[in-house]
Amino acid sequence: MPGINGEGGSPSLGSREVWMDQQNIQPELESPHALAKRLGLGFNDWLLLSRALTHRSYLNEHPEALEDNERLEFLGDAVLDFTVGAWLYNRYPEMPEGDLTRMRSALVYTDQLANFSRQINLGNAMRLGRGESHGGGRDRSPILCDTFEAFIGAIYLDQGLDMVIKFISPLLEEAADEVLYTHRIDDPKSMFQEWIQSQGFPAPYYVTRNISGPDHSKNFEVDVIVNDIVYGIGSGHSKQQATKSAARDALNRLGLIE
Repeated sequence: MPGINGEGGSPSLGSREVWMDQQNIQPELESPHALAKRLGLGFNDWLLLSRALTHRSYLNEHPEALEDNERLEFLGDAVLDFTVGAWLYNRYPEMPEGDLTRMRSALVYTDQLANFSRQINLGNAMRLGRGESHGGGRDRSPILCDTFEAFIGAIYLDQGLDMVIKFISPLLEEAADEVLYTHRIDDPKSMFQEWIQSQGFPAPYYVTRNISGPDHSKNFEVDVIVNDIVYGIGSGHSKQQATKSAARDALNRLGLIE
């Protein structure tokens, strides 16, 4: 049979994704069992893990799936707040309360949790609707963040808080060092405003350009603007989180932080 390039055999690697899309074929995904085995997690309730990986777009196309991961996401968000706070309290015994609070915010904001998802390749195990998958959903930070929270919620329900701490501690160790190195515990909004005003520009202002997601877990997308120019773009589960993310993005674009 002719290949996509006009010759016999399979399509080239460079055109494989296009060919699969044309043939209405999705790439092979990692099963919940394979994911747990790879990460060294001995789940007892496999339906719980499967639910943690199920995005609402999948549920829309597969009515046989009983529940998406939004309730687990809600639980995982709370578990992460406590777990990260407790980890920081023990890891930095001399750090003052204000810095601990800023460190925790830096470690649980949307982009950081999405990075944790990427580190463990969670995207390849997510169950997404076909449209969301073809639209790049497996690498979208809000979806990766939400799935990571749901995943943590599932670990907590299945194996308890000790396993959550054991699982997440290596991720936090590396990320906390980076946060300290790049001074991300500093208030990015204050840093950005101080720099802007030092250049003789007017104070920046923040505009919410999109709000998505369910009521209990909304995602805000915000632009930070100076002189009608967008300096940074951010997202988060609250306006405060999103504005900080936008200010941090602006500082990064300006080369003021890494």
